[in-house]
Amino acid sequence: MKSIILGYPRIGEKRELKKAIEKYWKGKTSEEELSNISKNIREKNWLEQSKLGVDLISSNDFSLYDQMLDMCITLGCIPERFSNLRGLEQYFAMSRGIQKEDIDVIAMEMTKWFDTNYHFLVPEFSKDQSFSLNAEKIINEYKEAFALGINTKPVIIGPVTFLLLGKEKESGFNSLELLEKVLPLYGQLIKTIDALGAEYIQIDEPILATDLDTKGQEAVKRSYEYFGNLNTKVKLILANYFDCYGENLDLTLKLPVDVIHLDLVRCRKQLEDILTHPSLNRDKILSLGVVDGRNIWKNNFKTSLQAIEQVKEKLPAENIWIGTSCSLLHSPLNLDFETGLNPEIKQWLAFAKQKVDEVVTLKTLAADENNTVAIEKLRTNTAAIESRKTSSLIHNEIVKKRVNTITEAEARRKNVFSIRKEKQHKTLNLPLFPTTTIGSFPQTKEVRAWRAKFKNGSLDKNEYNKLLKEETEKAIRIQEDIGIDVLVHGEFERNDMVEYFGEQLDGFVFTQNGWVQSYGTRCVKPPIIYGDVSRPQPITVEWSAYAQSLSNNWMKGMLTGPVTILQWSFVRNDQPRSETCTQIALAIRDEVSDLEKAGIKIIQIDEPAFREGLPLRKENWNTYLNWAVKAFRISSSSVQDETQIHTHMCYSEFNDIIHSISNLDADVITIETSRSQMELLDAFVEFKYPNEIGPGVYDIHSPRVPSTEEMEQLLEKAQAVIPTDQLWVNPDCGLKTRNWPETKVALKNLVKSAKHMRIKALQEV
Repeated sequence: MKSIILGYPRIGEKRELKKAIEKYWKGKTSEEELSNISKNIREKNWLEQSKLGVDLISSNDFSLYDQMLDMCITLGCIPERFSNLRGLEQYFAMSRGIQKEDIDVIAMEMTKWFDTNYHFLVPEFSKDQSFSLNAEKIINEYKEAFALGINTKPVIIGPVTFLLLGKEKESGFNSLELLEKVLPLYGQLIKTIDALGAEYIQIDEPILATDLDTKGQEAVKRSYEYFGNLNTKVKLILANYFDCYGENLDLTLKLPVDVIHLDLVRCRKQLEDILTHPSLNRDKILSLGVVDGRNIWKNNFKTSLQAIEQVKEKLPAENIWIGTSCSLLHSPLNLDFETGLNPEIKQWLAFAKQKVDEVVTLKTLAADENNTVAIEKLRTNTAAIESRKTSSLIHNEIVKKRVNTITEAEARRKNVFSIRKEKQHKTLNLPLFPTTTIGSFPQTKEVRAWRAKFKNGSLDKNEYNKLLKEETEKAIRIQEDIGIDVLVHGEFERNDMVEYFGEQLDGFVFTQNGWVQSYGTRCVKPPIIYGDVSRPQPITVEWSAYAQSLSNNWMKGMLTGPVTILQWSFVRNDQPRSETCTQIALAIRDEVSDLEKAGIKIIQIDEPAFREGLPLRKENWNTYLNWAVKAFRISSSSVQDETQIHTHMCYSEFNDIIHSISNLDADVITIETSRSQMELLDAFVEFKYPNEIGPGVYDIHSPRVPSTEEMEQLLEKAQAVIPTDQLWVNPDCGLKTRNWPETKVALKNLVKSAKHMRIKALQEV
């Protein structure tokens, strides 16, 4: 048997990579220094896994920004607008955009990696797309590991996944038509890796977890038959994760690959399907992903060993590998760093380093090596699993009863939108093209320093709140001076849009260093939902009421929605996710009611993760959409007609779930549309979305500041397809990560563009 890790976190133990890259962007560190820090992280990762006893360790799982962006560079798939740039300037321009001197280029689009909160850069394709191989990164990182005595398996994204996750930038062709162009490059790449002396190469094809049509399946068959005819010694590992192979199983088992990886965490049932399938070859190696790469709960060794024993009845032991379900990119790095966790809860957890040890231990136990250390770990594991089942920390009967007695009326507004709209317009009296922002304003180094001092006890609560109130008033005055119609308080008291709420809800626990990469240098520290969720006291009311007292403009109350809190947390796995989500929805409902009582007439309940939670296979969509929509409506439906409910979504495709988006029944939805040049609005247009909508007019994840004319052009595109009285004007997302100088300029341009549109609309009338 062998142990296999599909990929490892790349941000460093203390987010060294994030800090180094951001210093590089600011010109405070050199490319050489960034390269050295990156190399140190890679070497530490490899040596850690090797020390723990992993047989198959990955290389090329490291990235300065995103693995799909790296694959674009490897295949020479670089959009024309970046062709005059070189090296890291080109790389980071593709991911973030660039604006300096005579260069002004927008970034590539970004969206979610399947159903995770990791964002990837979307490849751009044209009919005459050209490709060229650049294997330098893959070669160099393989050689780095080899110099340490570790013969890694390079990891690359498979051709069909790469093409199907990309975007056709012109009509009249399908990205799979480019397959014949990219296959020779993949062939060269495999031969290059073979020449290096690698024994295995891991080809990630998670697109196999989705509903592939005939063309997609034919593309998979064509690709791997092509690879099978390359006459190379390197063995191919086909890795699928996040769901079953489903309808693609028969095709997959017949492919000329040496190893097939199964995600047995997300799809345990596929094991029986595979073991009884007539196409299963006893010479084929099965890689069993029994250790969860996406959640933080300790593996149940007994359950995993049962699955492994099931396979041992069908295959020889040497054809069985034990591994993680997917890359550990989605896990925090090391539980050892968590010194402040409740010991009872900590014993139930495993982060990336601990998951590696779980994989190696399971291999040892399954191989019947009679290893005393492994046997003791099994005893400890069994005790921890049992203690969680019986813990008094987890259950709250009051919460359970409230969930079980929810009525249909609690999930509906009092009247339909057309009636609410009339009342809201009369109450709020906003102009055409009302301007607002999504919620957060720049959290400067001073704000972060205050929070750090408050946490370590060197700043008392009264002084901390005084500083935050001053920063809040400053943000309000800036918004008033710029001329924004609906204000926000800036969220300076908040660390993260999910973490902040979780800290004040029962049933959550938090880590000190449980960072996970979301995109680029953006890292989040997801809360851990370990028990029943409830709200012991109001969370945001005091800050929202204070902010409203400072201005005659309307102030939005800012909340994170139940689905997003669920999706962006590590969720308990001992009850259905739908039940946990409903518990959160009731807590948010209480907060919405209290905000309304405090005089807040506009309340935004953000749900950027709504689509992210959608199952990968359509047969499972309705179940999820029904409980997710209901959870949002439970959270938002306690208010009067005059109170306007907003929601926000970003980096999502809406076409196939637009009916469910409409069923949320939010009065206003704001969405990210600037990178796509308003293309994401098409779904709302075709559906004839009845409620109001704010399509984002500038990309807050890029340092470039769009001009008034650029924003106005986007608004004109929106106005051409959406009725004028339904349109709002706003950025794509919150402004927390930006700085004040660029934020002020961008918002001034935004307000100018809205005023111009307003004047033109009134002139037309």
